[in-house]
Amino acid sequence: MFRPPRCPRRHCPAHRDPPPGFFRRHGHYIALCRPRPVPRFRCRFCGRTFSRQTFRMDYRDHRPSLNEKLFVALASGLGLRQSSRNLGLSRRCTELKARKIGRHLRRLNLNLRDQLPAGSSLQLDELETYEGQRNTRPLSVPVLIERDSRFVIWAESAPIRPSGRMSAARRQAIAREDGLRPRKDLSRRSLRRTLGRGAAIARELPAVALETDEKSSYPRLAEEAFGASRLRHSTTNSKLARTTWNPLFPINHTEAIMRDLMGRLRRESWLVSKRRRYLDLALHVFAAYRNYVRRRFNGDECSPAQKLGFVPRRMKPGELLSWRQELGRESIHPLAQGQESIATWTSSIRQVA
Repeated sequence: MFRPPRCPRRHCPAHRDPPPGFFRRHGHYIALCRPRPVPRFRCRFCGRTFSRQTFRMDYRDHRPSLNEKLFVALASGLGLRQSSRNLGLSRRCTELKARKIGRHLRRLNLNLRDQLPAGSSLQLDELETYEGQRNTRPLSVPVLIERDSRFVIWAESAPIRPSGRMSAARRQAIAREDGLRPRKDLSRRSLRRTLGRGAAIARELPAVALETDEKSSYPRLAEEAFGASRLRHSTTNSKLARTTWNPLFPINHTEAIMRDLMGRLRRESWLVSKRRRYLDLALHVFAAYRNYVRRRFNGDECSPAQKLGFVPRRMKPGELLSWRQELGRESIHPLAQGQESIATWTSSIRQVA
């Protein structure tokens, strides 16, 4: 039987520190999209009513049964138009549902991760794509992973200035695109934020091993994130053949999977993102699928997150899209049998182990 973990109203005293018995049951309601009645509750402090559905990711969705199917479709390389055709949704509805799933999975990716175990090594690389127009609006996408587990720690996009051969037509297109304000290069800021995500889960490591190519900006940014005394930075020439013998093969392989499973990253594709903020949401969809649902390798039974000990088993797509994650580590764990928070459930699993 569902017991609400807290009052969902942020200004209520029972929101952050709910005492026992802060609610009383208040009947139920029938939803056409659900097979069972949804229980309702009333908070004894603020007097507001809420239901079990208030804590679910598909809160206020008209067709919640399609969320899992859309997530699998987007994580399998399909675009929004083909997904809308397959699911019988309008294109606009598919866009809004995909954005909601992306925002939810971004929070989930941050909430479920824990400190990296001893012996972990990080790899960083950047791939290039574009938003809207390839010749005028290029993007850099830094990707940070844990080498052995292939866990995607963080990935985001950043605008960069156009480079390469400049024909007269291209110069005119760039001038029309930029107008009076030239396109800013924000790749350094994006790299700093990406390395910061890695530093957040590597705080307990006595030494941080980082592998990158020979880009000149990496050493200084890595020292800022991890500290010069803890950092063990090794580099590999980017012109080295990208075979399994290449030390950077794990990150190169991860980027190849990203381009295969994300139509937005394919070269010369009409699935390209028109705005980079929607590409960032798609990156979080891929990261959640890669980290928690997909096997690390085809012949392996564990997921990257399971390999690092963040979760006890591979998760199902429906479990990822279960409980809302706005409260950080105090949100309900998607694998909890009751309504335990992520912090409480993780500590109890550690004690049992």
